Amino acid sequence: MNIFVLLKRTFDTEEKITIANGQIMEDDAEFIINPYDEYAIEEAIRVRDEHGGEVHVMTVGDEEAEKQLRTALAMGADRATLINIADDLDETDAFSISKIIGEFLKDKEVDLILAGNVAIDGGSGQIGPRVADILNIPYVTTITKLVIEGEKVTVTKDVEGDSEMIETKLPLLVTAQQGLNDPRYPSLPGIMKAKKKPLDELELDDLDLEEDVEVKTETIERFLPPKKEAGRILQGDLQDQVKELGALLNKVL
Repeated sequence: MNIFVLLKRTFDTEEKITIANGQIMEDDAEFIINPYDEYAIEEAIRVRDEHGGEVHVMTVGDEEAEKQLRTALAMGADRATLINIADDLDETDAFSISKIIGEFLKDKEVDLILAGNVAIDGGSGQIGPRVADILNIPYVTTITKLVIEGEKVTVTKDVEGDSEMIETKLPLLVTAQQGLNDPRYPSLPGIMKAKKKPLDELELDDLDLEEDVEVKTETIERFLPPKKEAGRILQGDLQDQVKELGALLNKVL
């Protein structure tokens, strides 16, 4: 089974992020594998271990993303590809990234593609569905369970706190939701093996892109959320508290 995982290098939102002149200061930022993509990597490894085949992780970015690809290889993926666009594109969006990935995958024998449900930096959740549309294959988003029997696939999809069972078939693209699995940590043997696993680097000129992949969206402004004010505890009789609460809510509205 040929399994591909779409990976993104993202800011670690647990660490401090600094913004100056509308730009995130990358020199002070920590980068990680997008957490939802870790669920996709783990599930891909489990599917391969059960059904055989190969797990191929890929990302679009610059040479700095090699670290995250090596981490995925250390987790157990078999090979990796970095499509380095540093010299070709100053900005990217869901349209451009999807076009590049779709072009890379269009001549591959693909059985299953896994991606994270969303990226924690952008949060659009568009890449997976867009790629599936380019490749003309079915897709199911926000999955929390995946069962493959031959070409038949049964998935459990998270739908805002409830779940939906869907039957489909391979080839298929799914996006991973929290609860699908518990991603493993790279082991020391896995880290050592990852150094010898193939990691290919391509540029846009290596792809047969016939369409323009310039961004279709414009970022107007980047800013941190406003600092939250301290909460208040209302005092006095319950009736007085209700009146004060009503007055405060009227100010907000």
